[in-house]
Amino acid sequence: MAKAVFHKHQRVFVRPVGTWALIEQVKPHWVKGMDEPVRISYDCGLGRDFSTTELAEEERDETEAGNWRLMRAKNKWQSADECAHHPFPGTFPIVVTDEQDWGGWRVPGAEYDRDPQLIEFQSRLITAAPTLMTLAEKLADQAEKPDELPDDLRTLIEIARNTLKRIKSRPSDTVNAKSRAA
Repeated sequence: MAKAVFHKHQRVFVRPVGTWALIEQVKPHWVKGMDEPVRISYDCGLGRDFSTTELAEEERDETEAGNWRLMRAKNKWQSADECAHHPFPGTFPIVVTDEQDWGGWRVPGAEYDRDPQLIEFQSRLITAAPTLMTLAEKLADQAEKPDELPDDLRTLIEIARNTLKRIKSRPSDTVNAKSRAA
């Protein structure tokens, strides 16, 4: 007998199509005299019904972001005089995401030279990302009784939840394995 693996309005990865979709309808297939359905298909609004094996649920990535910080590196290719128009002449920002000052985000010197103000802003934004994520998590957790909240706050909570869902969601490993094999 078949049991439903997914539920209505759940976000799933549809393998044959290669896209994410919401389950619009769960369709059990009954046989007379049986207590449970013999199989279950799912309508994802993509033109046909899909079986359980063709769908994959999203996985949550609960990785801790850590302590990200902004460091400055010496510009090897330009002296401080050659890049006097930069906010910090002779250096460029590096966002470090590891305790040992490894890893993270760096930008090529030519790209930094093209728009140093933008790169400085991006480096500050990336450094603040773990704090902003904590803020979004706390905001999303505040909605125990959403009907009692003002509309503006409900909108902010929904934005926070959607953003966290995008950050923490990734296709399941079986989907990744199938896409590598193809």
